[in-house]
Amino acid sequence: MPLLIITTILWAFSFSLIGVYLAGQVDSVFSVLVRLGLAALVFLPFLRWKGHQLTTILLYMAVGAMQLGIMYLISFEAYLYLSVPEFLLFTVMTPLYVTLIYDLISGRKIRIGYALSALLAVAGAAIIRYDHISEHFIIGLLLVQAANICFAIGQVGYKRLMETRPMPQHTAFSWFYLGALLCAVVAWFLWGNPQKLPTTNLQWGILVWLGIGASGLGYFMWNYGATQVDAGTLGIMNNFHVPAGLLVNLAIWQQQPHWPSFIIGAAVIMSSLWVHRRWVVPRREQTADDRTRAGAPNE
Repeated sequence: MPLLIITTILWAFSFSLIGVYLAGQVDSVFSVLVRLGLAALVFLPFLRWKGHQLTTILLYMAVGAMQLGIMYLISFEAYLYLSVPEFLLFTVMTPLYVTLIYDLISGRKIRIGYALSALLAVAGAAIIRYDHISEHFIIGLLLVQAANICFAIGQVGYKRLMETRPMPQHTAFSWFYLGALLCAVVAWFLWGNPQKLPTTNLQWGILVWLGIGASGLGYFMWNYGATQVDAGTLGIMNNFHVPAGLLVNLAIWQQQPHWPSFIIGAAVIMSSLWVHRRWVVPRREQTADDRTRAGAPNE
């Protein structure tokens, strides 16, 4: 738990740094490439292949490509359509995705309650921009949800790999970042724009910080901490970055949303999580208990 809290504080500044200084000014694919390249460089000394099956190594690389490579590419694009507060708020669906994906990996059926919880959260997002819902806003919302799903898949995948195919954490992360970097390299050759590189020392400095600090150390601490807690705690901790990131954004950069609609929409989105935990999850657990008492196999 302490590692998850420390990482949350570490990441609180990243959202605003990207939204204020990089989004729309520096090519998003290049930003991802530099960020992941530096993160991979941090763990390069720990790269080991002896004693590990090729399948296991490829799985860790795939998890890294999903959680960081694809997720970053989508996230940086979403900043072009949303403000930083909106981006942060729309990430609150990640815990629902973590729970859902963990259940899918465990072979359980998808429940309709998950879909209802998600729809309630989408309604909250619509309230925030009810006065000028545009095509750009919808695209941004969908991009953040896609990024949330990639992030959740990566978290759950890493946790499951550590349970079923364990290896030293620092070695696992060397392959994890290598997979993410390969994803970014492919994206650069396909969609990169060499005409939009950083033009100031501040932008280069932010990329170095994001690569070594927020990504290199941050994701290692986060995924390491994820292996020390249960899926429920991990899901809850996923939302702590929202108030932390909003506080930093409002306190330092003075970016304020339209408060009435923002507060009401935020309340609806948060209520979707409350409904999910209050009714959907308990009913699922109750069903499992009933099956156990009846001698039926768990779903």
